[in-house]
Amino acid sequence: MTVTVIGAGLAGCEAAWQLARRGVPVRLIEQKPLAFSPAHHSPLFAELVCSNSLRSDRLQNAVGLLKEEMRLMDSLILKAADQARVPAGGALAVDRETFSGFITDTLKQHPLVAFEAREVTEIPEPPAIIATGPLTSDGMAKAIAGMPEVSTLNFYDAAAPIVTKESLNMEKVYRASRYGRGDDYLNCPLTRDEYDAFVQALLAAETAPVHGFEESKVFEGCMPVESMARRGNMVLAFGPLKPVGLPDPRTGRDPYAVVQLRQDDAAGTLYNLVGFQTRLKFPEQKRVFGMIPGLEHAEFARYGVMHRNTFLDSPGLLDPHYQMIARPGLFFAGQMTGVEGYVESAASGLVAGVCAALRETGKPLPDFPRTTAIGALAHYVAAENRAFQPMNVTFGIMEGWPEKVRGGKQARYEKIANRALETVKAIRASML
Repeated sequence: MTVTVIGAGLAGCEAAWQLARRGVPVRLIEQKPLAFSPAHHSPLFAELVCSNSLRSDRLQNAVGLLKEEMRLMDSLILKAADQARVPAGGALAVDRETFSGFITDTLKQHPLVAFEAREVTEIPEPPAIIATGPLTSDGMAKAIAGMPEVSTLNFYDAAAPIVTKESLNMEKVYRASRYGRGDDYLNCPLTRDEYDAFVQALLAAETAPVHGFEESKVFEGCMPVESMARRGNMVLAFGPLKPVGLPDPRTGRDPYAVVQLRQDDAAGTLYNLVGFQTRLKFPEQKRVFGMIPGLEHAEFARYGVMHRNTFLDSPGLLDPHYQMIARPGLFFAGQMTGVEGYVESAASGLVAGVCAALRETGKPLPDFPRTTAIGALAHYVAAENRAFQPMNVTFGIMEGWPEKVRGGKQARYEKIANRALETVKAIRASML
């Protein structure tokens, strides 16, 4: 039977791929290019609406482990990311167009994937996967909220500005990655006076109204810089403007604060301001961010924006396969399940796609345990949690190492990572 997948974001595309590669026909439905949400601009699948970074690629980091587990499961999203990689130190960052283009072409050319461009405003009959994302259209959001088993929540997300490299003052900017790990980032150093003036300008700047905006509902990983500045004068200096490990080659010392810029395209013509999510009005962004040394005449290819995201109160609603407990065969995937981040969204799509495929072919569904990063996310979403909030993958939600490990935290993480990879290899082998 054909499985319907609604939404061609990262989760929906990964789910469609996992279904098709297991021989299950897919009907992939996406409202673009007929309609766009406020944050979407490209007609391509798997559009990266915020950062172009998929974060750390090191196994001693939980998201790096999650990526490696997904590679073992033949993830389309990771295959595309590896193809579209741009320099970013120890992180995996991508050229947006190359990344989305690879995924779009792969799925549209697959003989088992039939694509339909239209908005869906009703809950599909199983077998189906709903992966419409945190920016779900009003019609579909109403349909989901109208299900008797469902209660929805919301939080606010933001995207950082992007500037052109040619507009930067390279006499003030220097190349370096933190702690000498290459030179993939551009760094704008600030003196104490420059930093204090910048923070004061942020505090006084005019923000764009966002309907129903409450700072308490902003995910911490996407907190606007002006909101952080309100928490205290030094919050930014210990956050996105942290100078540690970034000595200015002209002085040999760490500056008082540093704004980092990360390459956003393969050609190296665009750079985004790392950690600079904002809801400042566009003219204010140009004025205030222009106070940063090196950005005095910066040309903005995209200004920062903020938008509301919707997610499910998933505990008790979904099981660890991202399947509705009350409606077998109906799965959810992506950020609307309560996972947070590009890679985490794709991982939920991977699990939903694999499980939907095995269910349709009459095979037992796999158990990704909490000893794996994939499984830890799924169990976090499904576990009873009275204060449920969106979650990035961390070692904190994974099952710990049972014994004391010599060598400290990194040595312990390495053991957890190796155990996880062996477990995922065994799960993969059991499906062959």
